[in-house]
Amino acid sequence: MASEHDNETRQARQPVRFQRLAEQVADDLRRRILLGDLADGSELPVEELLRAEYPVSKPTLREAMRVLEAEGLVTVRRGSIGGAVVHRPAASNVAYTLGLVLASRRVEISDVGAALREVEPACVAACAERTDRLEVVTPVLWDLHRQALEVVDDLVLVTSLSRRFHEAVVELCGNESLAIMAGALESIWSTHESDWAHRVVEDPSIPREQRVEALNDHLLLIQLIEDGDAEGARHQAANHLRTSQTYPDAEGPSIDPDAVRRTFVDGTEAR
Repeated sequence: MASEHDNETRQARQPVRFQRLAEQVADDLRRRILLGDLADGSELPVEELLRAEYPVSKPTLREAMRVLEAEGLVTVRRGSIGGAVVHRPAASNVAYTLGLVLASRRVEISDVGAALREVEPACVAACAERTDRLEVVTPVLWDLHRQALEVVDDLVLVTSLSRRFHEAVVELCGNESLAIMAGALESIWSTHESDWAHRVVEDPSIPREQRVEALNDHLLLIQLIEDGDAEGARHQAANHLRTSQTYPDAEGPSIDPDAVRRTFVDGTEAR
């Protein structure tokens, strides 16, 4: 017969086993999501089918779902509809986490701008070094440049297109790690600059000529990338950022965690 001490030991071990089983289920589902076996936007099988695949208790399976939901890999729908929707990680997940970390440290937006002045020129140089830049990179940049010229009189629209130009340079640099890291910074800065443009849309101290000058900087960047002049493009990008960040940086508060959530989770920040 088991002693009272044995029963107490067994009861104490049960939560550990429960937690471990939930982690094992979460580990396997996470691997399948990351490898693409479970497609982005697809629905996981209903609970009964999942338990047939993973023979664990309902509480264990639900704990595994909570782990994946906390990681942003699934959205669990409660109520009569039920089920869980798969979300493969995206660069916006990195931007959201980075934004929260920076907000928790009360980092000012000017700090993000300084980081961009270091990493974005590297992305521009990488674009110029791509052998397929004339097919992959410059057509996108030319299109954004033409669109921006058409709306140069509208501060909000031209600012939005200018930010898309900068984001495109990062996305198309050809180095995934650099693109994701720099892209997170770009996203945070773009949120700040877009919000700034909406607030100062009628400010007469931001003349049209300066918007045109910024777009001329973009034009030179495109030409340098086309020519494959990596060092020239890097230098031009650094100079352009020092100038273009002047107006939004003048409004440089600490990063707002609420704005971070609105942008990267709710998707309601003005862009």
